Amino acid sequence: MEKILCIALNPAIDISSVADVVRHTHKTRTHDQQQFPGGGGINVARVLCELGATGDCELMFLSGGATGDLLQAMLRAFPVVQRPFPIHDPVRVAFAVREETSQLEYRFVPEGPLVTDVELQPLLEAVAETDAAYVVASGSLPRGVPDDTYVKIAKMAHQRRARFVLDTSGPALTACLSHAQAFLVKPSLGEFESFVGRKLQHDEVGPVAQEFVRKGCAQHIAVTLGSDGAVLASGDHVLRVPAIDVPVKSATGAGDSFVAGMVWSLAQGSTVAEAFRLGQAAGAATVMTAGTELCHRKDVLALLEGERSGAS
Repeated sequence: MEKILCIALNPAIDISSVADVVRHTHKTRTHDQQQFPGGGGINVARVLCELGATGDCELMFLSGGATGDLLQAMLRAFPVVQRPFPIHDPVRVAFAVREETSQLEYRFVPEGPLVTDVELQPLLEAVAETDAAYVVASGSLPRGVPDDTYVKIAKMAHQRRARFVLDTSGPALTACLSHAQAFLVKPSLGEFESFVGRKLQHDEVGPVAQEFVRKGCAQHIAVTLGSDGAVLASGDHVLRVPAIDVPVKSATGAGDSFVAGMVWSLAQGSTVAEAFRLGQAAGAATVMTAGTELCHRKDVLALLEGERSGAS
């Protein structure tokens, strides 16, 4: 299996719990609390390890404060090679609360630490020396980090003959699609619409994404559509798969799991189309888990086999 480098510039400690009802002003008592190391790049690394990329996955991340120490301790439970880079400000803590009465999930995501150029530079220098075949950057940029940082990382990956994979949003996504020439970019529908500048009908997503592929914005663009499945646009084809019907417990980490599933499959020599279906199965398997828990390998493989059987 080819080596994979995951990058988390804005990691988090993800805490989830359940409340009978959520009301303003009043104290909301919660139960069934879970906590996991989180944030885009860390979630991707966790799923890669779950799928079997032990020893082949390296994680570079920014870490500061007492919460950064806790994050590093939590990551020791996972078979990933972790390389923390110190910053002054503490790692953020994100919360997700599921309301029992409505089955709605409320997610609270802080903006994260303020990171200086001096703090960021050692991580960038380490990325520039990577020998990984895939460089995966996932998640938002913390305060102080320039919008074109993922573009710089993409160029470093290209210089090292690595494939760059990105899952982000906002100005960072716009910068990357405008300049980075990534191998794979995976926005959600809302993130892709923000980049395009208008709402899209679902049958428009594939052709519009393919236009950007043909302009050289990325080799492949995979757009996740939630309950309506996902679309993969490449230069010569557009592939759409429906959502896999699973019991929904939490959407937290589903997009990161999708990315991890695709990269894990690609790193084993699968085609992009095959990897796309594995990504869809990984995302669906994460939706089946509660709170900030992510997918389980057995569920991913069972869902993938079920989709193959249904298509035959």
